[in-house]
Amino acid sequence: MDDSSTENRSPENPSGKSVLAELSTPIYGLFILGILYTLYLAHQIILPIVLAVLTSLLLSPLVKKAYLNWRLPKVVSSLVLVLVVLAGIVGIGAAVATPALEWAQKAPEGISRLLVGDSEIMRQLDKVSQSAEQVEKSVDELSENNQSKPTTVVLQTESWRSQLMSKARNGVAGLALALALTYFLLVSGDRLIFNFVKQLPRPQRKTVLRITHDSQQQIAQYLAVLGLSNLSVGVLTGLICWAIGLPDPAMWGLIAGLARFIPYLGNMLTIALLAVVSAITLDTLWMMAIAPLSFILLTTIVGFFLEPWIHGFRMAINPVIIFVSIFFWGWLWGPVGVLLAVPLMTVIQVVLKQIPRLRPVYKVIAR
Repeated sequence: MDDSSTENRSPENPSGKSVLAELSTPIYGLFILGILYTLYLAHQIILPIVLAVLTSLLLSPLVKKAYLNWRLPKVVSSLVLVLVVLAGIVGIGAAVATPALEWAQKAPEGISRLLVGDSEIMRQLDKVSQSAEQVEKSVDELSENNQSKPTTVVLQTESWRSQLMSKARNGVAGLALALALTYFLLVSGDRLIFNFVKQLPRPQRKTVLRITHDSQQQIAQYLAVLGLSNLSVGVLTGLICWAIGLPDPAMWGLIAGLARFIPYLGNMLTIALLAVVSAITLDTLWMMAIAPLSFILLTTIVGFFLEPWIHGFRMAINPVIIFVSIFFWGWLWGPVGVLLAVPLMTVIQVVLKQIPRLRPVYKVIAR
């Protein structure tokens, strides 16, 4: 007893604090870095799993209601819901893919036609180009005449079409895996959670069940209210595009509604697309400004009247944290990570609030 006390209270550590306690923070930091590296390296496996878990949290209340109200077996209701989700994804893809490809072919020609001519934009671009050429000539004259020319190395890479096809195949495979896993989670997920909870100490069982229930409720309510507001903005944007004569107004309305699921960045992307399309298609300046300005007005109205509803249904997070999380998950998992950023933060905040040791972190990120 005396030896251990003397060992803990050495001259270098008079308070008796163990070496393990001093190393706890670095160990936690290395553990977090290891998790992030694993998420980045194994994203092709982890991303479909995360997508399936979030989708099952959203659809699980519907499966339970179908069983309690109509005694519909979970196998049937889960299959119907997964097929509905698949039909929605295929329908949205079919509605957007063909017009988007056509616009991708028309965009270079339209932008060049917009920039070509005796306009103020072209005059300024010509001035910049002439200045750049003069600077380049001056630098060339100052260089040594006997200097050997650098060897040009040409790297053969895959064409953008082959890269796009490869990413499309990976995306379809990941989506199929996510939908299949969603089906099995809806059918047997409750049993899996129940078996897991049974292995925990009794005081922790209620915490795990509360986290699961709150995550389902928060994600379902958040997506339901946000989906309603985005649907209204998309429909109105499509009608405005149709009224001013923009081609494919349904596609622009659909893009406007879907892009709003990405906070901040989605609105900026939609405004830029509407401005470019209006500038390419329409002739007068005031007609070009109608579509982007109308979208700004719609998002402002929705932000004032419907956003309080959304923030009332879910726990508020500091906007800085949401903005940083969008870039973080986008860097980690690409465009899908951008779409999943807010639902993931919703689950993370539920976990942080329910676990006492992590509650200080929740208080830091809260609004």
